[in-house]
Amino acid sequence: MSGPGRPFHTLDKDLGRITHVETAQLYAFRPVWRLGLAVLALVALLILAIGLTGRDAGAVGFGAGLVVAGWLGLAIGSNDVANSLGPAVGAGAIGLLPGLVLVALAQIAGASLAGGAVTDRLASGIFDPGMLESGLRAQMAMLAALIGAACWITLATGIGLPVSTSHSIVGGLAGAGIAGLGASSLDWPSLAMIALVWIIAPVVSGALAAAVLILLRIKVMVAADRVAAAQIWLPPLVGVMSGLFVTYLGLLASIATTGMLLAGLIAGLLADRLMRRHLRSAFVLRGEKPSSKRLFRPPLLAAVVPLAFAHGANDVGNVAGPLTVIVTARGGEAGGQVSLVAILLAAFAIAVGTLFFGRRLVRMVGSGITRLNAGRAFCVSLSTAATVLAASWAGLPVSTTHIAVGGIFGVGFAREWLDRRQRRQREVMPAEEARRRRLIRRSHVATITTAWLVTVPLTALMGWLACVLILAATPG
Repeated sequence: MSGPGRPFHTLDKDLGRITHVETAQLYAFRPVWRLGLAVLALVALLILAIGLTGRDAGAVGFGAGLVVAGWLGLAIGSNDVANSLGPAVGAGAIGLLPGLVLVALAQIAGASLAGGAVTDRLASGIFDPGMLESGLRAQMAMLAALIGAACWITLATGIGLPVSTSHSIVGGLAGAGIAGLGASSLDWPSLAMIALVWIIAPVVSGALAAAVLILLRIKVMVAADRVAAAQIWLPPLVGVMSGLFVTYLGLLASIATTGMLLAGLIAGLLADRLMRRHLRSAFVLRGEKPSSKRLFRPPLLAAVVPLAFAHGANDVGNVAGPLTVIVTARGGEAGGQVSLVAILLAAFAIAVGTLFFGRRLVRMVGSGITRLNAGRAFCVSLSTAATVLAASWAGLPVSTTHIAVGGIFGVGFAREWLDRRQRRQREVMPAEEARRRRLIRRSHVATITTAWLVTVPLTALMGWLACVLILAATPG
């Protein structure tokens, strides 16, 4: 069994790398942070112009909403790209520029095809639809929600605290909704369900990541002939993952069941064949060393698209939800309708953030900081993509980063359980080092808890205050 003072060695090591990644995110986010300060200053001037000039408040609010929503999209695209692309770039599965383009396109596809459910939830699912038909007042409440979220993300980045955009926008919507539409306008059961999913989703991701890791560790990584074992297990795993993803796309496109299953089967068989060809070419014919990094390059690349698609499908609602109400209120349409224009605008902003601001972060994470080894990164990417896609299907906004951290906890606990099961002896670690690593674990639990206990109330307060000030400046 593991020696005393040595528990959770792998988990602590991976979480330590995540700490460095969070620091890198804050550093790489600086250009977008400065842009955020400029955006907030511009929006403040626009709101001030409403009261001083008596101009059309709806037109000014519409313009301000587009500006803030655009910046939030840039922030989402630049800050979360490392979750999907960093491990693949670090393992050499794909180059930086092709990877950024691939992720940007997958995010646009995810937002366009699967972003409607989350957008609809944030546009009308947590409010009484009748309240949203109040025109200008609903428009100003959504603008205040965007401003509240943008203020908190900008402030938190400035003081070095990584926060969730999903948590921020939900808090901003709640606070602005209370100020602009009244507490009775909120669908409190829907908010409670979203909060419950924030707890459940990382646990589900951790369980799935642990299950995949245990399978790969037992069947492949500790096998006497690792190449032969990889040829048996990796192609079907990649094939099933690809087939299920194509089937999911078929469901989104409302393809007939037979055609959908056939497309998924063809995709799975093709992925299986390509994986077998790679393994034979690399490890049988060329005789490369079957290290984890080399074995999992193609699976990591295969996981990039579903994970980026899932990110686009879920996080686009953080921008498009409030923007939908602003756009439809300006056009005189029903506020509860999901606006394809709003989704496409948000998707474009996220993609631009990925392409123009994500390069710095991915280079640091993928090349300078190897967050996880390739095998564990694949398990985390797969579990994160599956969990976020399921949440997107249900129309529930979740934090991709927190779900990924849940997956890291899952693979860490699974690996240590396997080590104890195989009675691996480890040297005794100094008490001070053991204490430091326990603090690393606790710090990540504290980060997720902080997102609950701090982000939502503070963004609600900021959204409420912004709504009060905007309504006070609005004529009539």
